[in-house]
Amino acid sequence: MEHVAVSPWVMLAYLVAGVCFIIALRGLSSPESSRAGNRAGMIGMAIAVITTLVTHDVASLPEIGIAIAIGGAIGFVIAKRIAMTAMPQLVAAFHSLVGLAAVLVGAAAYLNPEAFGIVGATGEILTVSRVEMGLGVAIGAITFSGSVIAFLKLNGNMSGKPIILPARHFINLGTLAAILGLIAYFTQDQDPWVFWTVTGLSFAIGFLLIIPIGGADMPVVVSMLNSYSGWAAAAMGFTLHNTAMIITGALVGASGAILSYIMCRAMNRSFISVIAGGFGGDAAAAGGGTAIDRPWKRGSAEDAAFLMKQAEQVIIVPGYGMAVAQAQHALREMGDLLEAEGVTVKYAIHPVAGRMPGHMNVLLAEASVDYDKVFELEDINSEFARSDVAFVIGANDVTNPAAKTDKTSPIYGMPVLDVEKAKTVLFVKRSMGGVGYAGVDNEVFYRDNTMMLLADAKKMVEDIVKSMG
Repeated sequence: MEHVAVSPWVMLAYLVAGVCFIIALRGLSSPESSRAGNRAGMIGMAIAVITTLVTHDVASLPEIGIAIAIGGAIGFVIAKRIAMTAMPQLVAAFHSLVGLAAVLVGAAAYLNPEAFGIVGATGEILTVSRVEMGLGVAIGAITFSGSVIAFLKLNGNMSGKPIILPARHFINLGTLAAILGLIAYFTQDQDPWVFWTVTGLSFAIGFLLIIPIGGADMPVVVSMLNSYSGWAAAAMGFTLHNTAMIITGALVGASGAILSYIMCRAMNRSFISVIAGGFGGDAAAAGGGTAIDRPWKRGSAEDAAFLMKQAEQVIIVPGYGMAVAQAQHALREMGDLLEAEGVTVKYAIHPVAGRMPGHMNVLLAEASVDYDKVFELEDINSEFARSDVAFVIGANDVTNPAAKTDKTSPIYGMPVLDVEKAKTVLFVKRSMGGVGYAGVDNEVFYRDNTMMLLADAKKMVEDIVKSMG
């Protein structure tokens, strides 16, 4: 692909695309503006792609058009068919594709540098291009292999518990040091063994970094991999001399890193500890993940309907179990019936509820729950003590007080929703045998003010709605 002289109009088009991407990120910060944000991002990407195709002499424009059509059709079909419960693993899978694309572009540039315009007067690849190429391939390979592990864990093909490797920190640091050292050496010697060794080690470190990370930290991993994919794209943008790709990659990389940092603060986690792999992993492995054998109270849909209809305020806490059962629409109907009875209904969202950032917000928005009824942890936590009922549907780790008291717990230190302070806690759970994604049982299940509602979440909420009628 040969590059033509860059005109001011091309730079203006890329600038407009960049502004669209910034507007998209701003729009995605709120459920109310998320649709407009998505549209702005689509417009920006269309401008960037069309401008790139028009301003470069490509080998075969029809072939590229066919590839875009095939990829677009596959993406459209997947987006239409995918269930909201599978959205986290879909995001992880898409991140892996971005990482793999960066590796393939880097490999193509290495094998045919003349086509990319990165050959110096001596006939060797420019030094600065070797740095860009090495970093792009390394970050892309880490993103790919790490995203594959994240997908397998989120999809249930691999255990969500931390898989602790002996001397993992020593191995990880040694591998990372070897990668950086080889990239530095690559600037002096472009021998094939250097390039392919960097690539192979980077694929390996992606696996090694994500395998020790348990389910409690998985939302951070998803946003972190999003950041990696952005930096990989930015690095390849330098290799391709494509301004739009650099801008887009930098925006994705920076926003993903900021989101990961914010989520770590919300979980009282160290960002460095999470990306190093397996914060709390040793404790999780020791915890065993077994349920507590203690007496508990079982309730029915009729009991729950009666208690909530008599309440002044009910706080609903959605979790991944709600997503699995697709119970959000029935839950909104239940909330509407309670409000018709004069009950104040609020929704409490933990920053890491579900399997990816904003998972619960998206599901509630899909069910047309009013945005002003949805509150984040720091805005709602103080109200549990003044509420008559806390209705927890499919959440465990984010309501587990062990995070505040048990130093051996893998979730210790993570801020949780104080549902146990409500007068009555109604817990919707499929059975008492299972434990949360982090492998820890919840002591709230066995308290005197807790009533367990054991059933499929959607069926239980539908039965409660019938009992209210």
